[in-house]
Amino acid sequence: MKGVSEVARPSKYGEEFKKDAVRLVRQSHRTCADVARELGMNRETLRVWVREAENAEADTGIGLARSEREELMRLRRRVAELETEKEILRKAAAYFAKEMDR
Repeated sequence: MKGVSEVARPSKYGEEFKKDAVRLVRQSHRTCADVARELGMNRETLRVWVREAENAEADTGIGLARSEREELMRLRRRVAELETEKEILRKAAAYFAKEMDR
C-alpha cells in the first residue's frame, strides 16, 4: 500500500513549463535553488525534474548513466588529489635539491 506522499498527484505545472525550467537550469549553469526562486516554485520540485530528465536521458543513451556520473565525479576528485600530491612532491624535491647545493 502506498503512503500519502507516494500517491501521484496532478501537477500544477504543465509539461512545457517543466521542460523549460529544466533547460534553464542546465543551460544557465545556475543552481536549482536560484532558478526555482526566479520562477517562484519549490527548489526540490525543480531538483526532482532535473534528476528525472537526467535519468531519462541515461535510459535513452543520450547522457551518462548515474553510475558513470558517479564514477566521473570520483575520478575527478582523485585527479585533484593526485595533482595536489604531485605539487607537494615537486616543492619537496626543489627544497632538497637546494639543501644539497649548500
